[in-house]
Amino acid sequence: MDRCGILVLLEAKPGKEQEVADLLTSAKQLVLQEPDTLKWFAFQTGPATFGIFDTFADEDGRQAHATGEVAKALFAKAEELFASAPQLHMADLLATK
Repeated sequence: MDRCGILVLLEAKPGKEQEVADLLTSAKQLVLQEPDTLKWFAFQTGPATFGIFDTFADEDGRQAHATGEVAKALFAKAEELFASAPQLHMADLLATK
């Protein structure tokens, strides 16, 4: 059951939009190796605005993901690709379907 999540908001630097999209698309392969990540969505809401939303059954799964390979890849490229640091928001899920 999905009980908690992480919302990450990302703003690409001008000219880096496609690189951010490519990074998020390729990150799926890393997430597939995380058994505690129940759902994972990478999305784009505007020309330079991107995000990730993922869900977990418990805090242990959330923390494993928050310190996992996707997070490492994002923060390794943060200065190069993003206009500002990725914004992480921890969420407690109230209802899901």
